[in-house]
Amino acid sequence: MSFRRALALAACGLAGGSVLFSAVAVGKQPVRGGEPEPRRGGSAAAAVPPASAAPPGLLLLPPAAAASCPPAPGWIERPAGTGGYWDSNWDRREPLALINLKKKNEETGEEELASRLDHCKAKATRHIFLIRHSQYNLDGRADKDRTLTPLGREQAELTGHRLASLGLKFDQIIHSSMTRATETTEIISKHLPGVKKISTDLLREGAPIEPDPPVSHWKPEAVQYYEDGARIEAAFRNFIHRADAKQEEDSYEIFVCHANVIRYIVCRALQFPPEGWLRMSLNNGSITHLVIRPNGRVALRTLGDTGFMPPDKITRT
Repeated sequence: MSFRRALALAACGLAGGSVLFSAVAVGKQPVRGGEPEPRRGGSAAAAVPPASAAPPGLLLLPPAAAASCPPAPGWIERPAGTGGYWDSNWDRREPLALINLKKKNEETGEEELASRLDHCKAKATRHIFLIRHSQYNLDGRADKDRTLTPLGREQAELTGHRLASLGLKFDQIIHSSMTRATETTEIISKHLPGVKKISTDLLREGAPIEPDPPVSHWKPEAVQYYEDGARIEAAFRNFIHRADAKQEEDSYEIFVCHANVIRYIVCRALQFPPEGWLRMSLNNGSITHLVIRPNGRVALRTLGDTGFMPPDKITRT
């Protein structure tokens, strides 16, 4: 295989879908007397590149080589015409996606369409606080035996105090039905009197998706990813989205659940590769703050914050 061909194939391997490396560096061409060496059978004038050719030292890939590059994974393909990776209809709540264009009134035309679009637009911002449960008894055989440790109860008190100190009007606390999350919620709720609590199985701990790169210390069976992954993805779709169009004021919601669930939700909400969830680490009782704007944009305010805890109270089990 020639050197040029090898470099062309390397460029194909590095190309990421719609973003294609169109040129790669090559060795300098031999020169004589300061002029490029003409190709065999050609003239010296033919060796001078036209104005539109690649700069010296670069090799442009022909269209055939570009077409032979394998397609990129779906998550890195750019939406046509946007110039970026962000999917504005990630939660399927983009106003244009919520109306039936076939029912458009032919007489009023665009005016009615604009009115219907405005009716479907979100007006409020959602603040999502994802709390990891506190330290719990790892020796418990069943879920009911995996209760919070004395330190874990202290951590929950500290987290509850921190949330209360923010001075926000929290709307609800939605928590995993697992024992350690339920007990963490009960302690936190003492600091937030009057805030309703809702338990759900969707937020239970599990294996959301096979991590990349893989790790040697944690290898669930493939069936666990198959079963847990669909449930955790359902939790994301059910709870993480822009505000309903009827919501007038900003909302502040607390979700008490588990490290795997939170990390997967963060990756999905930010449209990062979900397989990268295990590259992050969360302390017990930590606070992760996501903001979802009316236009569907998502921002991560804090990730796994435990700065409100004394160093000797911080754990990650």
